[in-house]
Amino acid sequence: MSTLLAVTILLAIVCGGVGLAVGSFLNVVIYRVPRKESIVRPRSHCPACGVQLADRDNVPVVSWLVLRGRCRSCHARISVRYPIVELATAGLFIAAAVRFGASWVVPGYCLFFASLLAISVIDLDHYIVPNRIVYPTLFATVPLMLGAAGLSHQWTAFGHAALGGLAGFLGFFVIHLISPRGMGFGDVRLAGVIGVYLGWLGYGHLAVGLFLAFLSASVVGIGLMITRVRGRRDAVPFAPFMAVGAIAAVLWGHQIIHLYRGGRA
Repeated sequence: MSTLLAVTILLAIVCGGVGLAVGSFLNVVIYRVPRKESIVRPRSHCPACGVQLADRDNVPVVSWLVLRGRCRSCHARISVRYPIVELATAGLFIAAAVRFGASWVVPGYCLFFASLLAISVIDLDHYIVPNRIVYPTLFATVPLMLGAAGLSHQWTAFGHAALGGLAGFLGFFVIHLISPRGMGFGDVRLAGVIGVYLGWLGYGHLAVGLFLAFLSASVVGIGLMITRVRGRRDAVPFAPFMAVGAIAAVLWGHQIIHLYRGGRA
């Protein structure tokens, strides 16, 4: 086994463990942010009976399995979404580690994936893209990517990230002006954040991410109308499709661009 492969495997294991812990925190964020509650205090508690959870009941995935998806105190059902979010976060963090290896950009893309996951779930539930997640993500992104650029001497990528963020924001802002009911301003802000991370990888990745977002939204929207789950005038949250497009572009954008060019370099 090569040293590089060993380092990547170790990094993936570490990122997976961190992802489980972050996923547990994201469950708090997903529940409290739309309700405008503090994500710090009080400590995690059962939404049904209000009893504060013991440390043994706060272990990602394991606690849910041990408790069989019910509160230890009142036996109220705990949604399966909690362990799914934790596992999804761990999976995304592992994917970031495998995609970038021992690179200084890994923390930034882990933050990006975690934010996209939380925003997507909230948008599905409440049809909002909360500023309380978008702005902190953007503020944390600047020093993370600035540090990565300095430590790995990738100033060109940093410049592309800045321009990508501006392009994403302005592009969606124009759509918002044309159709404010079809494109909320929360999506515009999120497009700016997505533009930063996809722009770092190249403008082609930004194009792929946005194309996949609109493509997946169109396919799902048509499917919902055919099955009469949604009507033509019914709102469909767009942030989850933006997240899918962005994550796919980060992980497989290079391969997609290569195929689009007919296999040419």
